[in-house]
Amino acid sequence: MSDNYEGKAHLTTEESSGSDEATAQGVLVQSPSRGRRVVKAYGAYAADKPLEPIDIQRRLPGPHDVQIDIAYCGVCHSDLHQVRSEWQGTLYPCVPGHEIVGHVTAVGNEVTNFRVGDAVGVGCMVDSCQHCQSCDDGLEQYCDHFTPTYNGPIEESPGHTLGGYSQRIVVDDKFVLRISHPPEQLAAAAPLLCAGITTYSPLRHWKVGPGMKVGIVGIGGLGHMGIKLAHALGARTVAFTTSERKREDARALGADEVIVSRNVEEMDAHAGSFDFILNTVAASHSLDPFISLLKRDGTMTLVGVPEHPHPSPNIAPLIFKRRAIAGSLIGGIAETQEMLDFCAEKGIVADIEMIPIQKIDEAYDRMQKSDVKYRFVIDSASLGA
Repeated sequence: MSDNYEGKAHLTTEESSGSDEATAQGVLVQSPSRGRRVVKAYGAYAADKPLEPIDIQRRLPGPHDVQIDIAYCGVCHSDLHQVRSEWQGTLYPCVPGHEIVGHVTAVGNEVTNFRVGDAVGVGCMVDSCQHCQSCDDGLEQYCDHFTPTYNGPIEESPGHTLGGYSQRIVVDDKFVLRISHPPEQLAAAAPLLCAGITTYSPLRHWKVGPGMKVGIVGIGGLGHMGIKLAHALGARTVAFTTSERKREDARALGADEVIVSRNVEEMDAHAGSFDFILNTVAASHSLDPFISLLKRDGTMTLVGVPEHPHPSPNIAPLIFKRRAIAGSLIGGIAETQEMLDFCAEKGIVADIEMIPIQKIDEAYDRMQKSDVKYRFVIDSASLGA
């Protein structure tokens, strides 16, 4: 595991004179006795406590590591769930953040794919076992031992990974992604590292493209990316929302049609007509109304994890039309890079609202009220304020 590095980087004469680091030619010079560095971060010490400034330690890069100064970090609904212990297993102190973009400031001496100054990103994983079937297939997200970017167990203090609400991160080069968007889009590209790949992966797996009718349930952080991506892939894209006021918003994002799911007549008019439905809603709700909209052999894929389980669906509509309910988790590293390159080529980014880190708890409260269009992004420079 990359987080178990013990200071075996290439040494130079500059190191022996006491220097911690040299950036010449982008190769780190480090002393094994000084393998950690303090950086500023924001995190929580308990589920009922607000996030606050904390100092954390980052290792200096090992031979295969990339050191990244974080410019922006997207705010995912998972961050809120984890910090407030709405999902079990939160490890404290919890420093969230897995939609990270920034610039390379140092690399280990075995790194060949990245150089100092490169714009890069880090998503939801920073390691995996790298030898199971899923890893061999480029599906590291399904590795039983993948290491999340935060709240994942490691041997180093404090015993778990700390995420992107921080000034800097050090990651194995296998889990670093290249960002090709222009500099002015860097902040809006950050949510692609989770919201983008979470919606892109199932769209690609179920071969969404021209000639298909595709539904996107929910118009939030995930859903707005699903609409943009399904449209860019050439599908007839239909957005589902519970709110009449979001109808025009969805059309502006690229939806060809918008259905208010509380309107029974609107829903019935589309019965049995969808090839694929991507359900992005992270709140418990009945799946039955959407299952009835699928064609024979149609699939509805769930990507939102609710705090409480969905009601059990009616099985008969699945059996009698060979319909399926599936799930999908982010994407592998190769597919995430594919998604980033696709989005750069098509000019696709998230719709964002920039915030300083000091407003993160306020942002969480607004997220719970769906009061954001459609993703908060932290300006990491505010960590130094």
